[in-house]
Amino acid sequence: MLVPWTTVSLSYAVAFREARAPALAVREVGPAATPKPRLLDRVREAIRARHYSRRTEKTYVAWMRRYIFFHAKRHPAEMGAPEITRFLTSLAVDGKVAASTQNQALSALLFLYREVLLQEVPWLDDLVYAKRPHHLPVVLTREEIRAVLGQIHGVPRLMAFLLYGAGLRLLECACLRVKDIDAGRNQIVVRAGKGNKDRLTMLPAAIKVDLLRHLDGVRDQHQRDLQAGAGWVELPGALARKYPNAGREWPWQWVFPATRIYVDRLTGHRRRHHLHESVLQRAVRAAALRAGIAKRVSCHTFRHSFATHLLDDGQRHPDSSGTPGPPRCQHHHDLHACPQQGPGRRPQPRGPSLPRYDTHPPRTSRRRS
Repeated sequence: MLVPWTTVSLSYAVAFREARAPALAVREVGPAATPKPRLLDRVREAIRARHYSRRTEKTYVAWMRRYIFFHAKRHPAEMGAPEITRFLTSLAVDGKVAASTQNQALSALLFLYREVLLQEVPWLDDLVYAKRPHHLPVVLTREEIRAVLGQIHGVPRLMAFLLYGAGLRLLECACLRVKDIDAGRNQIVVRAGKGNKDRLTMLPAAIKVDLLRHLDGVRDQHQRDLQAGAGWVELPGALARKYPNAGREWPWQWVFPATRIYVDRLTGHRRRHHLHESVLQRAVRAAALRAGIAKRVSCHTFRHSFATHLLDDGQRHPDSSGTPGPPRCQHHHDLHACPQQGPGRRPQPRGPSLPRYDTHPPRTSRRRS
């Protein structure tokens, strides 16, 4: 009886595979090695260990990722001064970035090599920072300020008044908490401002009543959130662990809360964030266009105008010591708070007890943000 050729071929193939198959052996496997953290994760850990801000972390990580992709995903440990110089040159020549942006990228790379890779790189000291030009800030007149503020309505109007009347930065205004408003002393406490520093500034008298009325509405909203099982806010640092219930207390609530509630993925709390800064940015830009202001108006323009107008008023109204006095307190329509003498306190000829920078900023403040 003849056997088909295909059957013989298959039997030979199976026998050949069985002959080459290695014998199975049982071995004792040790504990799995801990995976080495990725480079950018190490960067985040180094930044958080030094208590840098979230925006610094986000910016540094973005520049490092851009630097790695620019050099075709080569590891930074394999590169040096020529690669950094080529990257920075490309930013200036091809990207046409400003000198401050170029210096920011260089600072991120210096942090990468010195603090994360821990490399002794003396060539980093030879890298030259780009020279920053000096630009004059955009300053609005008092009439232009009134025109822009007249075109803003609702909560953004309150925030814009604080930007000009108190000289706040955009995020400083958005991150205000209820406990930071001292209506009795006409003061606002700015927590963790630029450079992670606290400072005092004045509460604008023209907006005080409207701000207190706004806080009453925010408190009613907070009570409704508590009844619905929400009412939490994010706390700075480890305060949430130290004071577990502080996140639902009224003093820690945002002055300008967001309209929506979100669920925190770590704690499961139903929280409100502060109003996003882009809401005020869009409102100010649209108001400047409607008011017909032929200048590049942003939220920070109010801070420049605040400093400039204080300088102008101080020059016109010096006090007895020859230093600039409080700004135009004889005008009831002025945005800035006038000095008030409290019980048991001596007269304060220069307004509330504020740092000199906030009450009478130096001339160089016109060029600094």
